[in-house]
Amino acid sequence: MKVVLFCGGYGMRMRDGVSDLPKPMHPVGPRPLIWHVMRYYAHFGHKDFVLCLGYGAHHIKDFFLTYSETASNDFVLHGGDVHLLSSDISDWTITFVHTGLDSPIGERLRRVRRHVEGEEVFLANYADVLTDLPLDVMVDRFRASDAVGALLAVPPQSAFHCVDVGEDDRVAGITTLQEMPLWENGGYFALRPEIFDYLPPNGDLIMDACRPLAEEGRLLAHRHRGFWQPADTVKERHALEAAYQAGDRPWMLWEREAEERARLVEPHGGDPLQAAFAAMQSSLVER
Repeated sequence: MKVVLFCGGYGMRMRDGVSDLPKPMHPVGPRPLIWHVMRYYAHFGHKDFVLCLGYGAHHIKDFFLTYSETASNDFVLHGGDVHLLSSDISDWTITFVHTGLDSPIGERLRRVRRHVEGEEVFLANYADVLTDLPLDVMVDRFRASDAVGALLAVPPQSAFHCVDVGEDDRVAGITTLQEMPLWENGGYFALRPEIFDYLPPNGDLIMDACRPLAEEGRLLAHRHRGFWQPADTVKERHALEAAYQAGDRPWMLWEREAEERARLVEPHGGDPLQAAFAAMQSSLVER
């Protein structure tokens, strides 16, 4: 299933006054944010990506054109040759499309229409949010419906308190947004090509397409109370980086597979080189 990633905005709230990196290229661990999003989709078998480029497009292009597999994969160096024990992007297909510097997200999607129009269903993402959402469950539910679109819905993230004020200005109650029956757009979408019938030129995906679909009863929400973390500001990105460095990485579902492989190579007499070669052979067989 194809995945459209919106990665062409200026990301003004992420600016630190020093770097000109677009928001999806800010690092979380050794890899940029966009890589984590793409690796998440690849974990569920979706490895055909369409990147909607704009501001800072050269940073994204250069990253993939000079990609180093050894930065985030274990490998064996033997006799001067590098033998990867796993691979990130060797089986990915990535289409790079410049969709304008100032285009709203709906227009960016319109400009890659030809790349997804033949799909029964395609996925889309803001490329700046990480989650442990069971994506296959959301997609299966959407496929079984007659909806044109589905979006991830998450509890509000704001820490502000809501105050219920009476006519006499007395406070009748105080609650958090998380306690109210409200949900935020979580930035993960499943869409049918019919979505393009709702998108005007220079339109907005949410207000111009999703809102009319909701009024028609043709938009689904997949509610998720698990891990969901945006990286829309410098503070939020620093929080993700701190979590990564502390080993708290719930969005990296693929790490569990790596742990399983590690357990499989334990019987090789404690020889780390033999175990590494066994893991390499196992990885090659799987591919």
